[in-house]
Amino acid sequence: MGFFTSIIVGGLAGWLAGKIMKSESGLLFNIILGIVGGFIGGLVLGLVGLSSHGILGEIASATAGASLLIYFGRTLKK
Repeated sequence: MGFFTSIIVGGLAGWLAGKIMKSESGLLFNIILGIVGGFIGGLVLGLVGLSSHGILGEIASATAGASLLIYFGRTLKK
């Protein structure tokens, strides 16, 4: 996946994760969260022997990873 595609997918995934987890954060934070979430989501899928195929799979993987980041961030805050 190219750089600009990663930014778009990351932004979309971060935005989706923010809506799912009811997190209030800015666009730049959502993009960063989505990109890091995409890496984490891909890593977790790889560990269990799965892979995300196509753009929808990448978005789903990144959204799941970003949601995990939000969850762990909230847990550490408490």
